[in-house]
This record gives sequence, structure tokens and C-alpha cells, in this order.
Amino acid sequence: MSANPRIVVGVDGSPASEQALRWAVDYARAVGGTINAIAAWEYPAFYGWAGAGVPTAEAFNPEELAGKTLSDTVVKVVGDDPGVRISESVMPGNAAQALLAAAKGAALLVVGSRGLGGFSGVLLGSVSRHLTEHAPCPVVVVREGQAPAAE
Repeated sequence: MSANPRIVVGVDGSPASEQALRWAVDYARAVGGTINAIAAWEYPAFYGWAGAGVPTAEAFNPEELAGKTLSDTVVKVVGDDPGVRISESVMPGNAAQALLAAAKGAALLVVGSRGLGGFSGVLLGSVSRHLTEHAPCPVVVVREGQAPAAE
């Protein structure tokens, strides 16, 4: 591991991604690492198919929305002084593609898992499962609802 390991964490504003970010920041503090918080965006599949009723790109800007969600989540989770360097990146594409691209050269990739209803204790979500199978670095999946360790 490098002297300042880069830790990539996926952030989408969900409670699971908040917990993943919190875990990643705690880990970065422990190992002297830096955080690269990533939010992905893409146009919904239906965008542009419905005709005149669909909002214009100016009225509906998923990149801007993803950036605001990312910034708001970072502030909510770590406040003004996280104790580690955090860079924020908004990337086009689906979450799995964006996180795999960002994880190249990283020491660790951290994501939350929302689970799948009654099977949440058994199965990973589709993004976290894809990442554990294809990531170029170790992956930590933080399950939603897990309490953080006491300090």
C-alpha cells in the first residue's frame, strides 16, 4: 500500500452511501489516506422518449443534481473538518462503470449496499455485486443499518 492510499467511495445520497462514506473517512484517518468521493449520473432510460412532456436538459440536469447530492452528503457526514483530504468527482455513466473507472490505481473501493428486501442479509445489491466481481482493487461493502464502531 502506498504512503497515502487513495480510497474511492461511491456516494448517491442514500443512507447506505452515507455509512460507506463515514466508514471510508474513518479508514482514511487510520491509514493516512485520502478520499475520492464519486457520484455518478446518467439520463434516465425514458428521457427523450415521451415527447413534449419531457423536461429540457436545462430544466433537468442530472449532472448538477448528482454534484449537489455529493456535496450535501459529504457535508452531512463529515462536516467542515473531516480530518482527511476529500476530493469530490461527478462522473457520467452508471454507478458501476463510474466507480470501476475511478478505482483504477486506488488502494480501496468502498460502497454501500441497500440490500434486496427480505434477502438483504444474503444478497448484495446489483452495483455492489458487480464491483466485487470486477474492481481492480479490494472492495468494502458497508451494509445499510450497520452501526458504526464506537469511538
